[in-house]
Amino acid sequence: MEIVVAGRHTEVLPKYRAHVEQKLAKVEQLAPRAQRIDVVVSHETNPRQAGSSERVELTVVDRGPVIRAEACADDRYAALDLALGKLLERLRRTRDRRKDHRNHTPIAPVDVRPPEPEPAAPAPVDPDAAVETTLGDSPVVIREKVHQAQPMTVDDALYEMELVGHDFFLFIDAETAQPSVAYRRRGWSYGVIKLDAAVTAAPLATVAG
Repeated sequence: MEIVVAGRHTEVLPKYRAHVEQKLAKVEQLAPRAQRIDVVVSHETNPRQAGSSERVELTVVDRGPVIRAEACADDRYAALDLALGKLLERLRRTRDRRKDHRNHTPIAPVDVRPPEPEPAAPAPVDPDAAVETTLGDSPVVIREKVHQAQPMTVDDALYEMELVGHDFFLFIDAETAQPSVAYRRRGWSYGVIKLDAAVTAAPLATVAG
Protein backbone atom coordinates (compact mmCIF):
# COMPACT_ATOMS: atom_id res chain seq x y z
CA MET A 1 0.00 0.00 0.00
CA GLU A 2 1.46 3.33 -1.10
CA ILE A 3 1.31 6.34 1.21
CA VAL A 4 1.63 9.74 -0.49
CA VAL A 5 2.20 12.71 1.81
CA ALA A 6 1.94 16.24 0.44
CA GLY A 7 1.97 19.70 1.98
CA ARG A 8 -0.37 22.48 0.93
CA HIS A 9 1.13 25.91 1.67
CA THR A 10 3.47 24.25 4.16
CA GLU A 11 6.56 22.04 4.32
CA VAL A 12 6.32 18.44 5.49
CA LEU A 13 9.52 17.31 7.21
CA PRO A 14 10.86 13.73 6.90
CA LYS A 15 10.27 13.14 10.61
CA TYR A 16 6.56 13.83 10.19
CA ARG A 17 6.37 11.68 7.05
CA ALA A 18 7.84 8.76 8.99
CA HIS A 19 5.32 9.36 11.79
CA VAL A 20 2.45 9.34 9.28
CA GLU A 21 3.59 6.06 7.73
CA GLN A 22 3.85 4.45 11.16
CA LYS A 23 0.37 5.62 12.17
CA LEU A 24 -1.29 4.59 8.89
CA ALA A 25 -0.03 1.03 9.16
CA LYS A 26 -3.31 0.32 11.02
CA VAL A 27 -5.29 1.12 7.87
CA GLU A 28 -4.08 -1.97 6.02
CA GLN A 29 -5.68 -4.21 8.65
CA LEU A 30 -9.14 -2.83 7.84
CA ALA A 31 -8.55 -2.17 4.12
CA PRO A 32 -6.18 -4.87 2.82
CA ARG A 33 -7.15 -4.09 -0.79
CA ALA A 34 -6.34 -0.38 -0.50
CA GLN A 35 -3.99 0.75 -3.22
CA ARG A 36 -2.99 4.15 -1.89
CA ILE A 37 -3.52 6.59 0.95
CA ASP A 38 -3.24 10.27 0.12
CA VAL A 39 -2.28 12.53 3.02
CA VAL A 40 -2.54 16.29 2.60
CA VAL A 41 -1.22 18.56 5.35
CA SER A 42 -2.15 22.24 5.22
CA HIS A 43 -1.47 25.25 7.45
CA GLU A 44 -3.79 28.17 8.14
CA THR A 45 -1.87 31.40 8.62
CA ASN A 46 -4.78 33.38 10.08
CA PRO A 47 -3.87 33.99 13.78
CA ARG A 48 -7.58 33.97 14.69
CA GLN A 49 -7.67 30.28 13.76
CA ALA A 50 -4.60 29.27 15.77
CA GLY A 51 -6.56 26.52 17.52
CA SER A 52 -7.26 24.83 14.18
CA SER A 53 -4.31 26.03 12.14
CA GLU A 54 -3.13 22.53 11.15
CA ARG A 55 -5.37 20.42 8.91
CA VAL A 56 -4.78 16.81 7.87
CA GLU A 57 -6.83 15.15 5.12
CA LEU A 58 -6.71 11.37 4.61
CA THR A 59 -8.09 9.64 1.52
CA VAL A 60 -8.05 5.87 0.97
CA VAL A 61 -8.10 4.95 -2.72
CA ASP A 62 -9.53 1.46 -3.11
CA ARG A 63 -11.35 -0.52 -5.77
CA GLY A 64 -14.51 0.29 -3.86
CA PRO A 65 -15.81 3.67 -2.67
CA VAL A 66 -13.33 6.37 -1.75
CA ILE A 67 -13.12 6.77 2.02
CA ARG A 68 -12.02 10.12 3.40
CA ALA A 69 -11.54 11.89 6.71
CA GLU A 70 -10.07 15.18 7.84
CA ALA A 71 -9.47 17.04 11.08
CA CYS A 72 -7.98 20.27 12.41
CA ALA A 73 -5.98 20.98 15.55
CA ASP A 74 -3.34 23.34 16.86
CA ASP A 75 -0.57 20.95 15.76
CA ARG A 76 -0.40 18.47 12.91
CA TYR A 77 0.31 15.45 15.11
CA ALA A 78 -2.97 15.94 16.98
CA ALA A 79 -4.79 16.62 13.69
CA LEU A 80 -3.46 13.33 12.30
CA ASP A 81 -4.72 11.41 15.32
CA LEU A 82 -8.19 12.94 15.03
CA ALA A 83 -8.42 12.33 11.28
CA LEU A 84 -7.13 8.76 11.64
CA GLY A 85 -9.77 8.01 14.29
CA LYS A 86 -12.53 9.11 11.90
CA LEU A 87 -10.98 7.17 9.03
CA LEU A 88 -10.71 3.92 10.98
CA GLU A 89 -14.35 4.20 12.10
CA ARG A 90 -15.48 4.62 8.47
CA LEU A 91 -13.32 1.70 7.39
CA ARG A 92 -14.96 -0.47 10.07
CA ARG A 93 -18.39 0.51 8.73
CA THR A 94 -17.31 -0.52 5.25
CA ARG A 95 -15.99 -3.87 6.45
CA ASP A 96 -19.17 -4.58 8.44
CA ARG A 97 -21.37 -3.60 5.50
CA ARG A 98 -19.49 -6.00 3.21
CA LYS A 99 -19.98 -8.78 5.75
CA ASP A 100 -23.70 -8.08 5.92
CA HIS A 101 -23.97 -8.18 2.12
CA ARG A 102 -22.17 -11.52 1.97
CA ASN A 103 -24.45 -13.02 4.62
CA HIS A 104 -27.64 -11.75 2.97
CA THR A 105 -28.66 -13.60 -0.20
CA PRO A 106 -31.85 -12.09 -1.62
CA ILE A 107 -33.97 -14.08 -4.07
CA ALA A 108 -33.48 -12.51 -7.46
CA PRO A 109 -36.39 -12.25 -9.90
CA VAL A 110 -36.21 -14.34 -13.08
CA ASP A 111 -34.96 -12.31 -16.03
CA VAL A 112 -35.61 -13.78 -19.45
CA ARG A 113 -33.54 -11.15 -21.26
CA PRO A 114 -30.09 -12.15 -22.54
CA PRO A 115 -27.34 -11.23 -20.09
CA GLU A 116 -25.60 -7.94 -20.70
CA PRO A 117 -21.81 -7.66 -20.45
CA GLU A 118 -20.65 -6.48 -17.07
CA PRO A 119 -19.28 -2.92 -17.07
CA ALA A 120 -15.56 -2.60 -16.55
CA ALA A 121 -14.52 -1.61 -13.05
CA PRO A 122 -13.78 2.12 -12.88
CA ALA A 123 -10.18 3.17 -12.45
CA PRO A 124 -9.32 4.76 -9.09
CA VAL A 125 -10.16 8.46 -9.11
CA ASP A 126 -7.62 10.91 -7.80
CA PRO A 127 -9.66 13.11 -5.40
CA ASP A 128 -7.15 15.96 -5.82
CA ALA A 129 -7.30 16.00 -9.61
CA ALA A 130 -8.98 19.29 -10.50
CA VAL A 131 -8.91 22.07 -13.05
CA GLU A 132 -9.00 25.71 -11.98
CA THR A 133 -10.19 28.46 -14.32
CA THR A 134 -10.97 32.13 -13.84
CA LEU A 135 -14.38 33.58 -14.57
CA GLY A 136 -13.72 36.01 -17.42
CA ASP A 137 -11.62 38.98 -16.29
CA SER A 138 -12.76 38.69 -12.67
CA PRO A 139 -10.61 37.33 -9.82
CA VAL A 140 -13.17 34.55 -9.24
CA VAL A 141 -11.55 31.09 -9.50
CA ILE A 142 -13.70 28.09 -10.40
CA ARG A 143 -12.36 24.68 -9.36
CA GLU A 144 -13.78 21.77 -11.36
CA LYS A 145 -13.48 18.05 -10.72
CA VAL A 146 -14.71 15.18 -12.86
CA HIS A 147 -15.54 11.88 -11.13
CA GLN A 148 -16.44 8.58 -12.69
CA ALA A 149 -19.89 7.46 -11.55
CA GLN A 150 -21.75 4.17 -11.47
CA PRO A 151 -25.55 4.19 -10.95
CA MET A 152 -26.46 3.47 -7.33
CA THR A 153 -29.44 3.41 -5.01
CA VAL A 154 -30.26 6.23 -2.62
CA ASP A 155 -29.21 4.00 0.29
CA ASP A 156 -25.78 3.45 -1.25
CA ALA A 157 -25.42 7.17 -1.99
CA LEU A 158 -26.12 8.05 1.67
CA TYR A 159 -23.65 5.39 2.76
CA GLU A 160 -20.87 6.77 0.53
CA MET A 161 -21.67 10.33 1.63
CA GLU A 162 -21.01 9.27 5.21
CA LEU A 163 -17.74 7.62 4.20
CA VAL A 164 -16.30 10.82 2.76
CA GLY A 165 -17.73 12.98 5.56
CA HIS A 166 -19.52 15.42 3.25
CA ASP A 167 -22.88 17.14 3.68
CA PHE A 168 -23.93 16.27 0.12
CA PHE A 169 -23.26 13.58 -2.49
CA LEU A 170 -23.83 13.61 -6.27
CA PHE A 171 -24.89 10.34 -7.91
CA ILE A 172 -26.91 8.73 -10.70
CA ASP A 173 -30.07 7.08 -9.38
CA ALA A 174 -30.03 3.41 -10.42
CA GLU A 175 -33.85 3.23 -10.55
CA THR A 176 -34.59 6.38 -12.56
CA ALA A 177 -31.19 7.12 -14.23
CA GLN A 178 -31.60 10.72 -13.07
CA PRO A 179 -28.71 12.91 -11.88
CA SER A 180 -29.39 13.34 -8.16
CA VAL A 181 -27.89 14.84 -5.03
CA ALA A 182 -28.32 13.52 -1.50
CA TYR A 183 -27.82 16.02 1.30
CA ARG A 184 -27.81 16.11 5.07
CA ARG A 185 -30.63 17.90 6.89
CA ARG A 186 -30.93 18.71 10.57
CA GLY A 187 -30.67 15.79 12.94
CA TRP A 188 -30.45 12.39 11.29
CA SER A 189 -32.69 13.19 8.33
CA TYR A 190 -31.59 13.43 4.71
CA GLY A 191 -32.95 14.90 1.51
CA VAL A 192 -32.62 13.93 -2.15
CA ILE A 193 -32.97 16.26 -5.14
CA LYS A 194 -33.32 14.76 -8.62
CA LEU A 195 -32.93 16.52 -11.95
CA ASP A 196 -35.31 15.95 -14.81
CA ALA A 197 -32.77 15.73 -17.62
CA ALA A 198 -35.32 15.23 -20.40
CA VAL A 199 -34.75 17.65 -23.28
CA THR A 200 -37.66 18.53 -25.53
CA ALA A 201 -37.07 19.80 -29.03
CA ALA A 202 -38.10 23.39 -29.73
CA PRO A 203 -41.05 23.73 -32.11
CA LEU A 204 -40.12 24.58 -35.69
CA ALA A 205 -40.95 28.13 -36.74
CA THR A 206 -43.25 28.53 -39.78
CA VAL A 207 -42.34 30.97 -42.48
CA ALA A 208 -45.23 32.82 -44.17
CA GLY A 209 -45.16 32.62 -47.94
